[in-house]
Amino acid sequence: MDPSASRRRFLGLSGAGLLATALPAARGRTQAPPGSRGRDATASAELYRRTLVVDANTLASIGYQCADQAAIQALRDSGITVLKSTLGGAAGSFEETVADIGAAQALIEHHPETFLKVRRHDDLARAKREGKVGVILSFEAASMLEGQLDRIDLFRRFDVLVMGLTYNTASPFGEGCLTVGGGGVTPLGRQAIARMNAAGIALDLSHANAPTTADGIALSAKPAVITHAGCHAVYAHPRNKRDREMRALAERGGVMGIYMLPFLTDEHRQPMLEDYLRHMLHALDVCGEDHVGIGTDSLFFTATDDDLKAMAKLEAQRISAGVAAPGENRPPYIPDLNTPRKLERVCDALGRKGYGARVVEKVLGLNFSRVFNEIWLA
Repeated sequence: MDPSASRRRFLGLSGAGLLATALPAARGRTQAPPGSRGRDATASAELYRRTLVVDANTLASIGYQCADQAAIQALRDSGITVLKSTLGGAAGSFEETVADIGAAQALIEHHPETFLKVRRHDDLARAKREGKVGVILSFEAASMLEGQLDRIDLFRRFDVLVMGLTYNTASPFGEGCLTVGGGGVTPLGRQAIARMNAAGIALDLSHANAPTTADGIALSAKPAVITHAGCHAVYAHPRNKRDREMRALAERGGVMGIYMLPFLTDEHRQPMLEDYLRHMLHALDVCGEDHVGIGTDSLFFTATDDDLKAMAKLEAQRISAGVAAPGENRPPYIPDLNTPRKLERVCDALGRKGYGARVVEKVLGLNFSRVFNEIWLA
């Protein structure tokens, strides 16, 4: 199976079977998490309703995943203001990526009452004001560039606003997180970063190894971002970032989104909300409240038992294709956040941990809004 197609299915399960069985349960409001107090849950719901909510990595290949009205309604009901969708997958070709962009564009054009394509920073506030879902087009791999710097400018004209230097393995621009003993940003990667800076494209170092992450932060004239990762100090995994890179990112004005992938814990159990919070709270301690956000990178729609069985097969295919990371023996979701309104539950949980409304608003979306404003001004 083509790895990019595998990743789209693995992260989204956009087939008719999932939409028919899972999406009806996702409509409307979800109940507060077990153990939350009624008054606190009400306050959290109101905070979630009024704030700008950004998921910095979810619904890869959104044009294919939101193929029917049930999926679109679940997305509207989620309360998310803006999401970043990865296009081109883990190893998409130029042609495949252009088709993926076309599918996203068609979705937005066919449903203008629901979606708003993000072309500039003002579109984030516009999406909130108009009650729409803003869609940021992005790459987390570099395969579609095929080592050609001119394609950075080309894809910027297609409104791709976030790009990575590499996926899990090496690219012409740098080393991926699964590279053992690899180096950092290559000479061509230095030129790519300069091109991204000049074009107003956010440099995303989520899948880079430690040297490439450190180099990217230092070389970029604008703040870099890590849209979806975890904390290596909480659980040592090659996809999780070390404190020194996290501090460097924050010192240069960047933002790190905490993901909801299995890599939050060891391979013997599925991570839960409390595990997610350990990474989130550690990031807040290391980076500070102005430099942490959310990039779930997990299943968006409610997963059923049948969906989990299907995912197990796709996990095996990713492992066979050589694109899987250690620990991909579990589905990419958190059982007690198994709802499209998962970020509302995170909002409530942060409040119960003692964080005030202003900090929660920053984590939910204001931090990524601020950094994108700084980066996208070419």
